[in-house]
Amino acid sequence: MSAGTDVVVNRTASRLRADNGLRRVVVAAAEAAQARVHETSDLDDLERVARAIASRGSDAVVLAGGDGSHMAGLSALARAYADADARVPGVPGVPRGVLPRIALAPGGTVCTVARNLGMKGGASAWAERVVRAACDGTARTVRRPTLRVRDDRGGDRIGFIFGAGLVVRFFDAYYAAPRQGRRAAARLVARIFAGSFTGGQLARGVLEPARCSLRVDGEVHAARAWSLVLASVVRDVGLHMLVPYRAGEELERFHLVASGLSARALAKQLPRALIGRPLDGEPRVDSLAQSLAVEFEGADGAYVLDGDAFRARAVTVEAGPVLSLVEV
Repeated sequence: MSAGTDVVVNRTASRLRADNGLRRVVVAAAEAAQARVHETSDLDDLERVARAIASRGSDAVVLAGGDGSHMAGLSALARAYADADARVPGVPGVPRGVLPRIALAPGGTVCTVARNLGMKGGASAWAERVVRAACDGTARTVRRPTLRVRDDRGGDRIGFIFGAGLVVRFFDAYYAAPRQGRRAAARLVARIFAGSFTGGQLARGVLEPARCSLRVDGEVHAARAWSLVLASVVRDVGLHMLVPYRAGEELERFHLVASGLSARALAKQLPRALIGRPLDGEPRVDSLAQSLAVEFEGADGAYVLDGDAFRARAVTVEAGPVLSLVEV
């Protein structure tokens, strides 16, 4: 007997908060396919829904929301399925220890991960196609890598793009702006780029090196200050920035790019990032890695996973579970 499909809608995602067109499209497509719809408003809701799905089993789970919603949903499902496997010898509907098929329906302002994984056109049309494909038992799936990020605050999350240094400060500036979205992000990048050559306060604040150490595959790097730390399993980290140009090449490794260049020198690397070329200058790291450990000096540092910010003193990044992602 089929375990059916579950559609999890994050009602706090920017484009799913109101009872608007996108939410109606997702829910209508799910109901037409007789999928179970779960609407969540906080992380406690999400954990409860994930546990229910894991205990019952599911053929496929659609996560509707932005990049942070997808990360939170995958993290909750990974925990729930691990707990279910520990309690019961085999979860109905999926092999032991394996997540069900996953589909990502866009519902955020930028949807960087969804665009990397094939999203084209408007969000509503694409979300409807995603839901229908997930509910269709004949839909193709593709194996996709993820990151597993753990920190000394107890965080244990599954995502796609990890960043520290300028990545954190960029998102701080982005979310502090009156508007969000791809155009707003592009304008912010332009301001930072221009300000790096004139000594602008915004550019200095975003591009200033963070005091931290990096251990890559067990080897500690000599540098102790890094402007950019980026680990990713998708190539485009936003606005066609192809800094991790080898991301996704291997299922068990992620592309790690780190640079300790000054603000002005790092800004000069923008053209290389846009065409997917390696960054120049030292100190730097550019490798397909199995593990990364970041330890911040002094007080807790900050890192970003799929657009959501967290604080910790020590963070580890490893290859996460390989997803069977519904292909649209």
